[in-house]
Amino acid sequence: MKIVAIILLLVIVVALGRALLQLVRGGQSTQVVRALTLRVGLSIALFVLLLAAYGMGWIHPNV
Repeated sequence: MKIVAIILLLVIVVALGRALLQLVRGGQSTQVVRALTLRVGLSIALFVLLLAAYGMGWIHPNV
């Protein structure tokens, strides 16, 4: 579970970097929007995955 979360975080950072590069290079706004949409979608998916994993008892908070 931890590996999946780390991989998703890395993909989110890569998508954010792609959006930044497209923005700096003056790329089409549709490409920037797609990259940012992908990042937001992956962030939501990661959040839901973490909630589901906590609900199923796969992960536990450190107290």
